[in-house]
Amino acid sequence: MRVIMRIVGICGSPRKAGNTEFLLNEALAVANEYGFQTERLLCSELAVGFCNDCGDCSKGRECPKRDDMPEFLRAMQEAEGIIVASPVYFGNITAQLKAVFDRTIPLRRQDFKLRNKVGCAMAVGGSRNGGQEKTLDAIHAWMHIQGMIVVGDDAHFGGIAVRPAAEDRIGRKTVVASASKLCDLLLKNNKRE
Repeated sequence: MRVIMRIVGICGSPRKAGNTEFLLNEALAVANEYGFQTERLLCSELAVGFCNDCGDCSKGRECPKRDDMPEFLRAMQEAEGIIVASPVYFGNITAQLKAVFDRTIPLRRQDFKLRNKVGCAMAVGGSRNGGQEKTLDAIHAWMHIQGMIVVGDDAHFGGIAVRPAAEDRIGRKTVVASASKLCDLLLKNNKRE
């Protein structure tokens, strides 16, 4: 019996149909070619409020905020792989993506529910050295704190592109390479089980 594995893609851009979403779609197309079931979660469509460290989740209670965060939590827990993409806003991830990351603390506090899931990151900026590596660092830090396995593009840190992303041949290659490595690792791990 063939097990269907899932990969969720999270787009941290507040802009609909922008460069970051374009790159995420390319990465998820790679996952589809590998035979994975994919899902997209877009910060441009889903609202997530900021964490205020009330402590309810550390006590096993539900978060008192009423927003779209349960969609993110569900998708991350159901997926074997997580791809996170962010535009570079002032040298780092967007505030929307940071809010999502902060609100995943229950997944860590309640038995590390993202442990050993495979993740990769991608970023797009206004110039080749526009803060993309710092943005990837922030995404990788979140993945490491959650106990995830982090992969890059076989040469560096992950998918790094420049606007307009559709015209950045080199950047798009790093996105495809990162998504391919994530898929390869998931398939390799699945064969061992």
